[in-house]
Amino acid sequence: MFVKKIGIDLGTTNTLVFVPKKGIVINEPSVVSISVLDNKIIAVGNEAKEMIGRAPDSIVVARPLKDGVIADYRVTEAMLRYFIRKAIGKIGMFKPEVLVSVPAGITSTERRAVIEATINAGAKAAYLVKEPVLAAIGAKISINSPSGNMILNIGGGTIEVAVISLGGIVNWHSARVGGNKIDEAIVDYIKKKHGLAIGERTAELIKIAIGSAIKQTNEEKISIRGRDLTTGYPKTIELGSNEITEAMQEQLREIIQTVKSVLQDTPPELCSDIIDKGIIISGGGALLKNIDTLVTKITGVPCHIADDPLLCVAKGTGLVLNNLDIYKRNILTKR
Repeated sequence: MFVKKIGIDLGTTNTLVFVPKKGIVINEPSVVSISVLDNKIIAVGNEAKEMIGRAPDSIVVARPLKDGVIADYRVTEAMLRYFIRKAIGKIGMFKPEVLVSVPAGITSTERRAVIEATINAGAKAAYLVKEPVLAAIGAKISINSPSGNMILNIGGGTIEVAVISLGGIVNWHSARVGGNKIDEAIVDYIKKKHGLAIGERTAELIKIAIGSAIKQTNEEKISIRGRDLTTGYPKTIELGSNEITEAMQEQLREIIQTVKSVLQDTPPELCSDIIDKGIIISGGGALLKNIDTLVTKITGVPCHIADDPLLCVAKGTGLVLNNLDIYKRNILTKR
C-alpha cells in the first residue's frame, strides 16, 4: 500500500512521524552525524545520538534545528529525507503529501526554508501548521468552538503558550527556553557547585530521574559520575532533587513569565473560559514533576497535563491529515 500523506513533528530534540492508519511510526532524536573529511552524513536519529560526546574529531554530531527552526538547511533536508524514506519506503513515483509542525512565531523566511527542505526531501506538497494548534488538537481540545482554550507546549528548544478559539490562535507568546536549556543549566550548576563536569545526556537523565519544578520535603537522591575539575579523574557524587530544582530556577521563571504575559493580553471573555477549563500542558517538558503545580501556584489557574504529552503534536498532525478539507481553510500554509 502506498503512503500518500505523512505528518512530521519536527522538533529541536526529537522528530516524530505519523502515518494515517498506522499511527506514530518514528520517534527519534533530531540529531545528525557528519564526516568532517568528505562532509557526508554518517548517521541520523538514534544512531547519531549515541555518538554525542563520544565522537572523534573526524565526526561532527549536530542538531540541525535550533529553537524550533532550521539552523542548518542542508543537514535538515538530509534528516527529513531519512525520516520520510524510513516512514514510507523508497520514494519512487508516489511522493507523499507532508504536513510539518512549525513554531507559532516562525518568520516568512523560516517558513520558506521548511517548505523548500520538505519538498527537496521528497514531498509532493508541504503543509505547515503551527505547533500550539497541533498540540491542542492532539490533546483532544475542541479548537473550533467559540470558547477559549489555553495550551502550554514545552519543547526541547522553545516553549509556546497560545490561546485558541474558533480554530485560530487569538494570542500567543514563545520563549527560547525548553528542555535543552534546562539540561544546560543542570550542567552549569553541577560544575559550579560540585566542581564536576558532566555531559548534557547525563543532565537529561538526572532531570528525568529526580527533577522537580518545586522543592520537595522528601528529597529523591541520585548518584552520578563525571570528571573532577580539580584532579581530572572520574568521580561519583550524590545529588538531591531540591538541588536540581535550584539549578532550573531561571528557566522555570521564564516559563511562568511567558504564561503570565499571555494571560495578561487575553480578552476577558476568553480568560473566564480558561479559568473554567484550565491550562493544558503538552510537550516533553510536561513530564517534569510538579510543573502543573508550579504554574497553578503562581497564576491561580488550574493546570492539566495532556494525555501522552510527548505525542500531542504528532497526534495532531494525524488528525489534521485525516480531515485536511476542514482544516485547510484557516490553519494551513501550503506549497
